[in-house]
Amino acid sequence: MSVPAAYLTVILIWSTTPLAIKWSAQGAGFAFAVTSRMAIGLAVAALILVLLRMRLPLHARARKSYLAGGLGLFGAMTLTYWGAQYIHSGLVSVLFGLSPLLTGLLALLWLEEEALGARQLAGMLLGLAGLAVIFGDSGEMGGAHAVAGVAALLLAVTVYSASLVWMKRIGDDSPPLATTAGTLTVSLPLFGLVWWASGGVIPVYLPARAGAAIVYLGVFGSVLGFALYYYVIKHLETGKVALITLITPVIALLLGSLLNGEAVSARVWVGTALIGLGLTLHQWRALATLVAETVPAKRGQP
Repeated sequence: MSVPAAYLTVILIWSTTPLAIKWSAQGAGFAFAVTSRMAIGLAVAALILVLLRMRLPLHARARKSYLAGGLGLFGAMTLTYWGAQYIHSGLVSVLFGLSPLLTGLLALLWLEEEALGARQLAGMLLGLAGLAVIFGDSGEMGGAHAVAGVAALLLAVTVYSASLVWMKRIGDDSPPLATTAGTLTVSLPLFGLVWWASGGVIPVYLPARAGAAIVYLGVFGSVLGFALYYYVIKHLETGKVALITLITPVIALLLGSLLNGEAVSARVWVGTALIGLGLTLHQWRALATLVAETVPAKRGQP
């Protein structure tokens, strides 16, 4: 698959993931939902590896990559599933839209990338302003415990961004599907512990929509989505990868409103717009380069 096609597929999957997370936990509980999703994902990834006769690399760099990805996946997804219970699904994607800002800071420290300029700093300030606008009314975010949900999501974004930069620093060249399987192998026992600590209950009755959402997330959200995500990481700079979250929030907000009846207030739209503008400023160079590489420079060019 070409890099642009993989990039667009990741955007599509990640735009639908927040709503699927919301649905999967209804009637099942967040711990069972996330654990069963990862179990399905690992089973599918292992089956594909067997069918393709692909060995799982176990050299030192691969193991480090699995550890970085697995710990990041566990931390980010556990916090996301817990926090998503208390906020609108679209806000999950909006808050993850802040990841390029954190990724840029961490890449500056860990990857020794170029220092932040005035445009990047202005973008960060706009992103924080957008977050402050959204934080203005917890009722508009989803309910009485929305502040706790948003705090959990912000911590999840931090863990996700750190994991992204950590994996980029390790620089493992294993196949993306192998990286997905290795990451899920590391994280699944940790998810199992969370499920056990929360009571270890298997739902007697699982609503059809929740079951379908878990399967969708296990197959597409965990295997295809992560495999393409790791594929994109290998071929694009950190900033360009993080730009995925510039597009997904708007789509996720619309899906939450249309399919789940979530009221998206003017305050949330204004906050989302400020975050989007901040991300555009912060990642302007990466965005311009990505567009230049995707769109032919001359009319008629294949």
